[in-house]
Amino acid sequence: MNRVLTAWIDGIGLIAPGLPDWPSAAAVLCGAQPWRSEPSVLPAAALLPPAERRRASRVIRLALALGQQAAAQAGADLAQLATVFAASGADGHNCHALCEQLAGDDRQISPTRFHNSVHNAAAGYWGIATRSMAPCQVICAYDGSLGAGLMDALAQVALDGRSVLLVCYDSEYPEPLHAKRPLPDAAGMAWLLAPRRSGASLAQISVTPGGQGAPTRMQEGALEALRAQFPSLRALPALDALARRSTADVALDYLPGHSLGLRLQPC
Repeated sequence: MNRVLTAWIDGIGLIAPGLPDWPSAAAVLCGAQPWRSEPSVLPAAALLPPAERRRASRVIRLALALGQQAAAQAGADLAQLATVFAASGADGHNCHALCEQLAGDDRQISPTRFHNSVHNAAAGYWGIATRSMAPCQVICAYDGSLGAGLMDALAQVALDGRSVLLVCYDSEYPEPLHAKRPLPDAAGMAWLLAPRRSGASLAQISVTPGGQGAPTRMQEGALEALRAQFPSLRALPALDALARRSTADVALDYLPGHSLGLRLQPC
């Protein structure tokens, strides 16, 4: 498919080490503030009822907060938004706990552990929290998850003519799984993509699939390390352009041997 997919970015969410939200991240990307190495700050899942909030894991808190950030910036109604949740894995700590349980004598898995282990857990919690009946898609494509999620979200915007909230996130794994999948922390980003320009629009994004060039990298070493460590942060060069409100062409990682061409034009 060579069709160029286009939408408007109406809201941005971002949580990463040293970058607690999009305004803070924008200040760092613009060079107005230095990046400091600090653990990711994951807000409480205030959207959830108290009983569900207590059971919400780190990855659930991360995904909900990312979606809330982007929707709040656009002033969007959470219950009306179609969503795409993309993650390169699932809940690392929950996966570790399940493996420990199954390796022992007592293999009675708790229902909470089990339902948090599925890849669509974050999307399920989002539905509970927002009471949304809008379409919801869940995608995993390992290190290409952000590109796959972006393509799905843009296709929905083009075909259905409605706004789509893309939430992409990653969670760390404890050892010994960490040695095989060394994600250092929890991190992610969200874009609220709209079919038409509005007063909330920040930029137009056009995506051309089928590229084979090397992905665009960050010039600053610490930020390039974040881009490389987290599949969900591979769009940092595009976020850098959005923070600087500059037109940019960015090559984004996609499936092995392929990339996506992104063009950002600020409003």
